[in-house]
Amino acid sequence: MVGAFLIVSLILWNTNSFFEKFKKEERHKMEIWATAQAEFLQSSQTQDLGDLHLMIFQNNTSTPMILVNKSGSFSAKNMMSTKIKDSVFIQEKIEQFKKENTPVIMNHRGDHIATLYYGNSEVLNKLKYYPLALMLIIFLFGAVIFFFFKTNKASEQSKLWAGMAKETAHQIGTPLTSLLGWNELLKDENINPEISAEIEKDIFRLQTITDRFSNIGSLPKLEAMDIVAETRSAFEYIKRRSSKLIQFSFDSQVESLPVLLNKPLFNWTIENLVKNGIDAMRGKGHIAIEITHIGAVVNILVSDTGHGIPKGNQQSIFNPGHTSKKRGWGLGLSLVKRIVEEYHNGKVKVLSSSKEGTVMQISLKTKV
Repeated sequence: MVGAFLIVSLILWNTNSFFEKFKKEERHKMEIWATAQAEFLQSSQTQDLGDLHLMIFQNNTSTPMILVNKSGSFSAKNMMSTKIKDSVFIQEKIEQFKKENTPVIMNHRGDHIATLYYGNSEVLNKLKYYPLALMLIIFLFGAVIFFFFKTNKASEQSKLWAGMAKETAHQIGTPLTSLLGWNELLKDENINPEISAEIEKDIFRLQTITDRFSNIGSLPKLEAMDIVAETRSAFEYIKRRSSKLIQFSFDSQVESLPVLLNKPLFNWTIENLVKNGIDAMRGKGHIAIEITHIGAVVNILVSDTGHGIPKGNQQSIFNPGHTSKKRGWGLGLSLVKRIVEEYHNGKVKVLSSSKEGTVMQISLKTKV
């Protein structure tokens, strides 16, 4: 990068130096031509240029110029032939040429004969904007490289997380199989059936977690399911295991609604959003879920009465690693976004947030 910067700097410096040198040479030539023309006019004993084909115009075919004599008449060369007799156009060009180059005053023996206004030639104009074109190309090239490395890095991170998730699911699977066997042995020992039933619940929970992790990084299978029932199930699971200081409410405009879902991943999404709301309220407040149905879209609103999300962070909360907690890796909402948008072709966003609380919205298409 340092080498590229030095090379570009040298090119720009050299181009600018060449531009200034070329401009000085063009100025010198115009002064020589103006002096020669003044001598010619004086020797011809005339001060009215009229239609006289001046030598300066004959020897230059690239530099746009306007020659104005002291009586106010003018002649133009190397400009649009259809407008060289338009006085308004000529006056505008004179003002433009004044900004580009200092006019050449044509004197002979102390007497003012004419004034030569000239602009930058086509070569000079191209040379002038060459550094800008070069910088634009370099900027685009740098942007392509940055985008490539960023995409490549994101792809590597995605593969890493997917690999870790699958390995975690694999590692959990081994003791889980053993637990199933031990639970069957406990049933044969005639112990309290409630103990065995509770163990089975936890084993089922572990199996659900294993399914979730194993689905990360691969295209999950979607099935038509009742989104109201699945949302309520995940919501009730968290409700039973939460503090009594938290109030829970569930409301749906429809009793049932079929949507293509992957059950383990969808339940994980709802649990993540509800847990985040509980953490935002610091264990005390109100969590509510509302399901609305508009046309071919179903919206799931998860609201809490926490401290809210700053407006500047409402987009970055879905980035991997972003967290406001003292503990945690900041993967919860990143997984939620991936599950909803990549696996279920839906949308998830912060619908609203203030000091009174936050409302998260999941939008999914209903099964036609």
